[in-house]
Amino acid sequence: MTSRVAAAIDAAHAAGRGAFVGYLPIGFPDLRTSIDAAVALAENGADVLELGPPYSDPVMDGTVIQEATQAALAGGFRLRDTFTAVREITRRVDVPVLVMTYWNPVLQYGVDRYADDLLAAGGAGLITPDITPEAAPEWIAASERTGLDRVFLAAPTSTDERLELIVRQSTGFVYTVSTMGITGERAQLDAAARTLVARLREHGVEHACVGIGISNADQVAGVLEYADGAIVGTALVRALREGGIDGLAATARSLAAGTARSAN
Repeated sequence: MTSRVAAAIDAAHAAGRGAFVGYLPIGFPDLRTSIDAAVALAENGADVLELGPPYSDPVMDGTVIQEATQAALAGGFRLRDTFTAVREITRRVDVPVLVMTYWNPVLQYGVDRYADDLLAAGGAGLITPDITPEAAPEWIAASERTGLDRVFLAAPTSTDERLELIVRQSTGFVYTVSTMGITGERAQLDAAARTLVARLREHGVEHACVGIGISNADQVAGVLEYADGAIVGTALVRALREGGIDGLAATARSLAAGTARSAN
C-alpha cells in the first residue's frame, strides 16, 4: 500500500522544499480546541500532523509538552478521544495524521483494535517512541494488514545493526532524534543529527525526518539541508498556550517559511 506520509513528503520535495511535520497534544487546552488547532496547523503549512494522546508517564516529553498533556488529562481526556480527534481533523483537512503514542495504551486497548479504529478514523499510522522493531511483531503485522505507517525512532547512539533494522521496518519516515534527551527548544541543534541522517542514508532510508529541539525557521532550514523533514513540537505547543489558535497559526507560517529556504 502507498504510504500517505511518504507521499506528502515527496509532494513537498516536488514543490522544491522540505517537509514540515507539526506536533500537538490531543485535548489541550480542551478536545475541541485541540482539533481546531490541528486543522489550523495543517492550513498554515504543516505537511504531516503528529498528534500526541496524553499519557501519565511521558518519559520523552519536555516541560512544555508535559504541562500540556497533564492539563489534558486533568480535563478528562480519554483514549477514545484520540480517534474522535483524528476523525474530525481528517474530515476537515487533507493532511496525513500520525499518532505519536507510548506503547502501553496501545497494548491495553488491543493492538489490532487500535489499528482498526485508527484506520477507520482516517489516521495514517503511529510513531512509537518507546518500542523497538524487534519488540513490535504484533504492531508490524497489524500495520501491514491495515496499511498504516509505522515510524520507529533512530538515535545518535543506535548501532549500525539497529539502524539497519529500523530502516527496514519503518514506513513513512524514520524519526531521527537530533540529540539525546527529552523534547524541548534548544539554541543549537546537535551536529549528531547530520551524522545520524548520513548513517541512515547508508542503510537505504528513503525518508528521514529530524525532531527534538527544532523551534524556529532558521533551524528548520538548517535541518532540511540534509534531512527530508523537520519535526516541531514544543514551539507549537508554546504558541498555542500563549497565543491561542491565532498564535499557533502565525508560528506555523513562520516555521513553514523555513522549508522554502532549505537546500534539500
